[in-house]
Amino acid sequence: MLILLGVFAVVPVALPSLVRRIGARAFYVAALVPIAAFVHTAWLTPAVLSGSIPFEAYDWIRPLGIQLSMRMDTLAWVMALIVTGVGALVMIYCRSYFRGKDEGLGQFSAVLLAFAGAMYGLVLTDDIVVLVMFWELTSVLSYLLIGYYNRRAASRRAALQALQVTTLGGLVMLIGVVLLVVQAGTSSLSTILAETPTGAVVDAALVLILVGALSKSAIFPFHFWLPGAMAAPTPVSAYLHAAAMVKAGIYLIALFAPAYAESPVWRPIVIGLGAFTMLLGGVQALRETDLKRILAFGTVSQLGLLTVVLGYGTRDAALAGIALLISHALFKSALFLVVGIIDRQLSTRDIGELSGVGRQAPTLAVFSALAVASMAGVIPTLGFVAKEGALTALLHEASGGAAWAIVAVIAVTLGSMLTAAYGIRFVWGAFWTKKDAAGAALPPTAWPDPPFSFFVSPVLLSSLGVIAGFATAPLDAALATYADTAPAASAGVAAPEHVSHLALWHGFEPALWISIATLVIGAALFGLTAKATWSRRLLPFTAADVYNAALRGIARLSVITTSFTQRGSLPVYVGTIFVVFVAAEGTALLAGSDWRADLAAFHTPMQLVVAPIMIVAGLIAVRARKRYTGVVLVSVTGLGMVILFATSGAPDLALTQILVETVTLVAFALVLRRIPARMGEHNASVWPVARAVLAGAVGLTMAMVAIVATAAREAAPISGSFADLAYEIGHGKNVVNVALVDLRGWDTMGELSVLILAATGVASLVFVTHRADTLSTLNALPSELPRDRRPLIETADGIRPRGEGGSRRMAWLVGGQRVDPANRSIMLEVVVRILFHTIIVVSLYLLFAGHNLPGGGFAGGLVAGMALVMRYVAGGPYELGAAAPTDAGRLLGAGMALAVATAVVPIFFGQAPLTSVFIEADLPVIGHVEFVTSTLFDIGVYLVVIGLVLDVLRSLGAEVDRQAHELRETGPRAGVGV
Repeated sequence: MLILLGVFAVVPVALPSLVRRIGARAFYVAALVPIAAFVHTAWLTPAVLSGSIPFEAYDWIRPLGIQLSMRMDTLAWVMALIVTGVGALVMIYCRSYFRGKDEGLGQFSAVLLAFAGAMYGLVLTDDIVVLVMFWELTSVLSYLLIGYYNRRAASRRAALQALQVTTLGGLVMLIGVVLLVVQAGTSSLSTILAETPTGAVVDAALVLILVGALSKSAIFPFHFWLPGAMAAPTPVSAYLHAAAMVKAGIYLIALFAPAYAESPVWRPIVIGLGAFTMLLGGVQALRETDLKRILAFGTVSQLGLLTVVLGYGTRDAALAGIALLISHALFKSALFLVVGIIDRQLSTRDIGELSGVGRQAPTLAVFSALAVASMAGVIPTLGFVAKEGALTALLHEASGGAAWAIVAVIAVTLGSMLTAAYGIRFVWGAFWTKKDAAGAALPPTAWPDPPFSFFVSPVLLSSLGVIAGFATAPLDAALATYADTAPAASAGVAAPEHVSHLALWHGFEPALWISIATLVIGAALFGLTAKATWSRRLLPFTAADVYNAALRGIARLSVITTSFTQRGSLPVYVGTIFVVFVAAEGTALLAGSDWRADLAAFHTPMQLVVAPIMIVAGLIAVRARKRYTGVVLVSVTGLGMVILFATSGAPDLALTQILVETVTLVAFALVLRRIPARMGEHNASVWPVARAVLAGAVGLTMAMVAIVATAAREAAPISGSFADLAYEIGHGKNVVNVALVDLRGWDTMGELSVLILAATGVASLVFVTHRADTLSTLNALPSELPRDRRPLIETADGIRPRGEGGSRRMAWLVGGQRVDPANRSIMLEVVVRILFHTIIVVSLYLLFAGHNLPGGGFAGGLVAGMALVMRYVAGGPYELGAAAPTDAGRLLGAGMALAVATAVVPIFFGQAPLTSVFIEADLPVIGHVEFVTSTLFDIGVYLVVIGLVLDVLRSLGAEVDRQAHELRETGPRAGVGV
């Protein structure tokens, strides 16, 4: 099971490229994965039904006791068969549905298969924390699937609405899961349900978990997102909104009901909201004219029915409920696929525009009618068997005086009437010959015959609903193993005299007469409402109105908050941060009663020399009136820190500090080109005295924090052992580097993420319209480039664009030819030409030597970045493209992916993340060689830092140059400023 879950995760990665090669036929390949999972699940059937529950587990987060565990009991077995079986048929159906449509199909196929894998993991996992992770993953993937038509505003709104509602429910559920895990002392679902901890905290946890379940399964008041999600392609509706995603909440209710149905909070929520949802969805389905929306509101109604029956929590209700669950997955997915065929062939789903389709497509009409019969509960379908079993179970509870059973019986009866009515409405609307106001038959809608492969999935699903009706004996034997986990009757009600069984015929029992009555009254109700027009709302306001009003309120509050706090003044922002810092830290310092100080005048004589210089530079920087002067003076303080680090036994920090200062100075210089040279040229500084007071307060507070914090330590610091730990655990002598990539690798991972976010943020501000990297097109063939953009080469006649002359030698600093002669420095070009390769080699040396000597991935990456800076300064943006003909985002992504892979790979070998392996060997000629796998992590850091510098140069340098040139060429109206 774990292997199959891994396959579900890996195969989607390859699907986009496969779609580019073979088009929609890639869905056949994608279908092989759920088919394999279905076959494996079916192969485990004897073990599941015999009580020998298959179980696989892998310790994931050992300190928290969280496992990647897969457990297949009867309920999970049923859900796995539904998820994989219907998933495979839907993917086969997609081949015909998306025939001739290739746009975005690669991503869609990958996300659909990944969603199937997430659902497979959700229904089989035995760890409730991992279940929450799969739960949220299905929400994210469903967002991508619902929003497939991303150019349509309706699709984007529907996708976002579904994501927000289900994610909010999932976050609430997470709180409940945490409370339940704390009370139970374990995250194992099977253990929690076996031991059933109770109490007020557990009741609160159940309420929160139910919020998540009800939101996922579109139960009132969260029901409104499901009809909106019909903006998705029909295969998504058939799978997510009939067989899979919406079943996740039902599955959770079915999982907890046998153990917690007697909880005082359970039945009021589950029965009350489920019953109301059943009736609300049924009534609204009768008002719709769109076939897909009829099924959508019908699904809402059916989900309410499933919630009531499976959530009631007795043995007979559980047996009928799980049969109803299977029946619903079959008939509703079949009906959605039928709508997809009609929509694909006729480009309409409006019942007012369809007439006489049934005579032209009799096969489709017959199997649609069979699916509707199962939905309405007509003998001999599985729907009839399940509905009669549910009514019998609830009638027994109601006759015993159970109040919520009485509510359930009434709701199920009324809901069944509505189901019959909107089921007939669907068949009539899709296939019947309509008549005009005068009673004459309307001309039949032209029906182009679809390919046979289009019919396979809906016909098979519809047929299974009837076949299962005749196979009730083996089905009863299989499903009874789940039903037997629930009590025979609720508290205060006597157990039934006979154990209920699924069967087509139980005799003339009350449930049978109720079923017949619901069908008759439902047919009459359809007759009364078939041609009715509904101009008014069913309710004065709906849950969707509340949702939209909440969004508008949040948006208005955001505008008010932003307009109050975001005034567009950087000094105000920085000043606010400093005021809060002084107030918070100053309060903490004054509240402290035990201050100790361990001060020394100096630690090294160099501090007496450097500190005054740094102080003087800082004071002069405050008085500077030119921006570049101020930047240089600020850099003096940074260079002073370099000297202090170097003389205090920290060469790594000194090397990194000087590189950071240099790169920062370059970044400032790039920015300063686009703003006035003198400070206060447009807006003079205000409140200088207040600024000086605040600056002094910040400095004094920070100094006091440093003094108090360093003297407050009582235990020996762990850093004293870093030297030994670095050598023993990380196999390196450079404590700083080993700490970054091994001992504290998670911190470095977070810092890499921050660097990538910073680079992306800067680029997003500068690249106004798009982020197409035109510089990297230097790798293109010369014939594909305009003459003025071809790389320059050296020929016998001098420098020429490639393609003009016989030589293919490229001029080394090709960008220099395009630099304005007034800004060109031949001496600088010569120096860069001599030093560039040497600097790159030095950066590689720092990278690989950093484990034992000063250096490492960060320092090496900065040195390589400085080489790129030199190329840019010497030759301009075109030279930068020649030096690094690749997109900066690829370097950032590759570096982060390598670092993450280094962290994750040890997990597959039973080790903690980021565990390093030390390899040593004696090689011929080379001699003794040592290698630590954490070096791979350092290479990831190296790539990220180079990507960061390149991104800064591309955005603040090359792109700003391009925009400035465009502004000069086209004028201020057409240009884009920064």
